[in-house]
Amino acid sequence: MVDLKGQYLKINDEINEAIQTVLDSTIFINGPQVKSFAANLQSYLNVKHVIPCANGTDALQVAFMALDLRPGDEVIVPCFTYVATAEVIALLGLKPVLVDVDPNTFQIDIAAFEAAITDKTKAVVPVHLFGQCADMESILPIAKKHSIFVVEDTAQAIGAKYTFDNGQAHSAGCMGDFGTTSFFPSKNLGCYGDGGAIFTNNDDLASKARMICNHGQKKKYHHSVVGVNSRLDTIQAAILDVKLKYLDTYSAARQQVAARYDEAFGNHEAFEIPQRDPKSSHVFHQYTLKINGLDRDALKEHLANNGVPSMVYYPVPLNEQEAYKGVGKFPVTYDLCSRVLSLPMSTELTENQIHTIIETTLKFR
Repeated sequence: MVDLKGQYLKINDEINEAIQTVLDSTIFINGPQVKSFAANLQSYLNVKHVIPCANGTDALQVAFMALDLRPGDEVIVPCFTYVATAEVIALLGLKPVLVDVDPNTFQIDIAAFEAAITDKTKAVVPVHLFGQCADMESILPIAKKHSIFVVEDTAQAIGAKYTFDNGQAHSAGCMGDFGTTSFFPSKNLGCYGDGGAIFTNNDDLASKARMICNHGQKKKYHHSVVGVNSRLDTIQAAILDVKLKYLDTYSAARQQVAARYDEAFGNHEAFEIPQRDPKSSHVFHQYTLKINGLDRDALKEHLANNGVPSMVYYPVPLNEQEAYKGVGKFPVTYDLCSRVLSLPMSTELTENQIHTIIETTLKFR
């Protein structure tokens, strides 16, 4: 699905030098590269604070801890997403309230979000799924009206931009109270292990999140709040600092692949190409088709038999997962889980590979 080795080989001299610098210094925890990467990412996103942490799931957990939510508080989450979004909510004793998504953009359904708000609702998590932003123009005023925190899950959309009606453009993850992201190797900005980060423009929330990531301490051995141990390793920060310089190039390469897929599948009755929100750029963490009138799983098997990988994101709705079973009607999510199929999406896809993927897909009947 992604060619991590090909991507590495194009920048291996820079990567190797960055890693060697850390090895020579032997400052493996909280080395200068961590601060450098955080500062450079802040500049790239045009956000006041970037707090690196150990992974994207930790980023979500720390964000919720910093908001001082209490057990039983409700957090609204799209039903069509990866489990980590709901996982941290449940771990903290909060109540995930699942809502359906838009059938075209796959983002949280605004009417469903507003209808799910109760006097116990304290936060909402817009998941910027597959590489474009949720409808923040609608979400933010609703959240403000009901005094609800907004925690953006930006694990799949780092580098995307959202433009409001007033012309102001903001980076994904930098519009709500918190934004969170993952640097898992296959992400658009990925390291060579685990990593994550939290974004915010709020000074107080930033200070709290930093303390929580560091055992709840601002001063060593003085623990002001209950915290966790969640740090971005220096080696991973050094790798990310190199790759950050290429993020826009990576996004452009993904967009070019998506344009080829659009051209091939856009007028085919068996396939629905991803719909773009005109207010958001799309950085295509995934290129996800909806399959019409064909056996999706048989198509997936056909592709695999011909050497073409594909994935179903996601095959099971959150409310059907054993750990999160709950009531509710989510017709769009159920439909998507039965029809979506993601094709290979990589910065290193060659024209020959793209041609093979397209032709193999179109040959299935």
